[in-house]
Amino acid sequence: MMKQAIIALKMILLMTLLTGVVYTIAVTQISHLLFREKANGSLVYRNGQIIGSKLMGQDFSDAGYFWPRPSSTGYNPYPSGGSNLGPTSDKLKKLVIERAMKFSRDNLLSSNTPVPGEMLFSSASGLDPYISPEAALLQVERIARVRGFSATKKEDLCSKIRLVTTYPQFLILGEPRVNVFLLNLELDSMR
Repeated sequence: MMKQAIIALKMILLMTLLTGVVYTIAVTQISHLLFREKANGSLVYRNGQIIGSKLMGQDFSDAGYFWPRPSSTGYNPYPSGGSNLGPTSDKLKKLVIERAMKFSRDNLLSSNTPVPGEMLFSSASGLDPYISPEAALLQVERIARVRGFSATKKEDLCSKIRLVTTYPQFLILGEPRVNVFLLNLELDSMR
């Protein structure tokens, strides 16, 4: 019996070493070799400084920028997660009504203009970097007013939204989406 226990212990140690250390190092090295940018978090640099990641939602609350979807964690990646409020929650209902009113008011929308769902509900991670093209287009008027854009610049801004829109993979997987961080970088380049 002792002999079998020693063999089992050796197998546990060997498998732990193979799957926990060797495999992890191999996959990490291969990903760094083949997909360097993605393996390092799809970081965006400006003047040698990291200014953000393409994969993480970031807080843009200034009226001169496109707003991302709400985050229940304040865009903090460490305790990322959703609000865990269920569909029957009064707190969730109140939050959705407040967000809809604020989005409509700040973007000068008419009372019959529907607010896109992603602007009302936070994502499961609280870090979703995407909104729909419709949600981005509804924010153009506010941004153009705050930044003092002419009609031509406003049209250029709409073109930027189309430029950074990601379409469904293989034309069927997912929905069209706009990365808010990349869109705001494009917005900053419009001087």
